[in-house]
Order: sequence, then C-alpha cells, then structure tokens
Amino acid sequence: MVAGAAAGLAVLALPAGAAPRGLLDRPRPVNSAPGGPKWAPGSQPQRWSPSGTRRAGEGYLGYVALAGDYRVSTVDVATHTIVGKGIVTDAGQGVAVTPDGKKIYVANTGLSEVLAVDAATRTPVTVHVGPYPQDVAVSPDGSKLYATVTGGNTGAGGSDIVAVIDTVTDQVIRRIRVGTAPRQVVFSRDGARAYVTHDGGVAVIEVAADRVVRSIRDRAAPQGIAVDPAGRTLYVTEPRAGRVSVIDAATGKVRGRIMAGDQPWAVDVTPDGSLAYVTEMNDNLVAVIDTAHREVTGTIGVGRLPESVAVTPDGKEVWVGNGLSGSVSVIDVDSGEVVATVAGGTGTKPIDAAPLGIAFGKAP
Repeated sequence: MVAGAAAGLAVLALPAGAAPRGLLDRPRPVNSAPGGPKWAPGSQPQRWSPSGTRRAGEGYLGYVALAGDYRVSTVDVATHTIVGKGIVTDAGQGVAVTPDGKKIYVANTGLSEVLAVDAATRTPVTVHVGPYPQDVAVSPDGSKLYATVTGGNTGAGGSDIVAVIDTVTDQVIRRIRVGTAPRQVVFSRDGARAYVTHDGGVAVIEVAADRVVRSIRDRAAPQGIAVDPAGRTLYVTEPRAGRVSVIDAATGKVRGRIMAGDQPWAVDVTPDGSLAYVTEMNDNLVAVIDTAHREVTGTIGVGRLPESVAVTPDGKEVWVGNGLSGSVSVIDVDSGEVVATVAGGTGTKPIDAAPLGIAFGKAP
C-alpha cells in the first residue's frame, strides 16, 4: 500500500478498433480476439497463501460479468478458482444474485434485456427492459430487481428508466423515471431506499412504492455509488471531477468531498462501514478511504483500467475488475495487499475480457 493518493495521468494504449473512452460514458467493452484466451473452468489464479490465514467467503460464489468475453464466469470465493459453466451473454455488464443464491440476474447489455438465470441449472429466462441496460441490483428481501436502462445516449432522448422486475414471475411490473442515462443502482441494507446515479445526479427511490422521493443534483455526472451499512451516508464517484462526494442520505446534502485520483469510477464499502474502496481507472489503483475521517489513507496497485469493485460479504476481501487486463485483483482487507489474481486461459496477452460487474451469492 502506497501512502496518499496517486498523482498524474496514466496514458493507456487502446487496442485496435476500440473506441476512445470518454469522461462521462462508461467505457465500452474490449472484446477478445476470436480464438483468443478465455475465462474457463479450471483456470488457476496467482495466489499468495501465508500459513494460518483463514480463507474468505466459505460457501460463497463470485459472479463476474465479462462483457468482452460474452459470459458471466463463476468463481469459488474461498479458492479464487473459476468453477462451473459460464453464463452466455451479449456484452453483459451488471450482475446481481438473490439473497438465497438461487437466481442470478445479468444486465444483458447488447440485447436490451435482463437474464434471470437459475443458479443450479443455469437455465435463463429473458426479460425485455429496453436499450443498453447497464446495472442490476436485487432488493435485500429478494422480491424485486432494479435494472438501469441507460439507452446508450446521455443527451436529449436518452433513456431515463429503471425497470422493476418481480423476481417470482420475472416480469417487468413497473418503470421508474429517474433522470437521463441511469448508471449504477444500490439498495440500502434495510431495503427501504434505492439510489441511482444518472447524468444529472442521484435519484432516491422509495422501494415500497417504486417512486422517486428525492432528486440530488450533481453536475459532475456521478457514476459509482455505495451506501454505508447504517443507510445514512452515500459515497458517489465523480470521474470528471476526480473525487468522491459524501452525501447525507436523509437530506441529500453534501457532507464532504474526497479527491481520489484520475477518474474514480466504482466504489464499495465494507460491511462494518469503516472503509470505502474506489477504483482510480486511469491510475490503475484502488484508493482506500477511511470513512470516519473522510480521507484517502493509501492506494493499492491493481490491473489496467480497474472499473468494478465489490467487497465480499464477510468483509475480508475486495475484488477489483480490471477492464484492460481482463482479470480480477483480490485484495486482502487486513494486509492491504493483492493476494490473488483471478484470470482465465494461459499466455502473456491480455484477455481483454472487460470484467464490468462483480456480485457474490451463496452456493446453491
């Protein structure tokens, strides 16, 4: 761990044919070359295993949405090993799991739909939601799924919808208008509220009625969002401004701003609420934020273009999806070190699998 936030600009070379990555829109997936290395069952991670260390995530599986590899891969959390058959997608970006671990939902971005997949049989059900769904989240009671329908357009005429799916019937039961180009969505731990970032700020949704009860304006075009376990504080990344805004969830007031490197993109908070982890995309770093003092206490080097992050349910590890490296860096919370790199295939070429979404669920 390197003290302080990193400074400067990391210049990234794009693969041939890849579109430039803008400040406001989520980077488009970088596809693997036909016949190139893939994430596959049996692929072994590079792993650090000191004696006496307890394994994290016993009984849990990690689901990694690989937009560039057109699948969701399943990883054993305790061993960091890819297991089982992948779920086939069309550039799927977001992934979520029901609390009982029996159903997996994927934002199947390329086909304007959400996939509802039986975790045991891998049988998918298709739910049409609209163009360019980006993120999905399941309510804590498991009854609803929210899917952000970005529309692929951040200007006039772009989508402003969050689709609400009943997880029993797997049907869209409601559409909530939140603001142009909705991006990331997260539920509070008690399930009373959901928060959605969009081009103009953050929408606060009353989950029981599926309606927006507050709009928090943010001209910095927020992207990632996390809510602390108590449901009192929101952490919102603002890539264009290079910072994380700390927002009072009850009032919508900004309580602080934390500078966080070049294009802070995704954010997650530990189960005890003491730390937040933020991916600095163009720095190839993860910033560690002490939430009590609202300051970056260090940075951790990961892969190229880190753009997704998720803390394991037990709070022991932080998983970071590296878009250009096509891998997942696993950080041990206690040591602050990368202790495993989960990747598929062999060879030296980057996989370019674009892991844009990570979720954890109980093994079915």
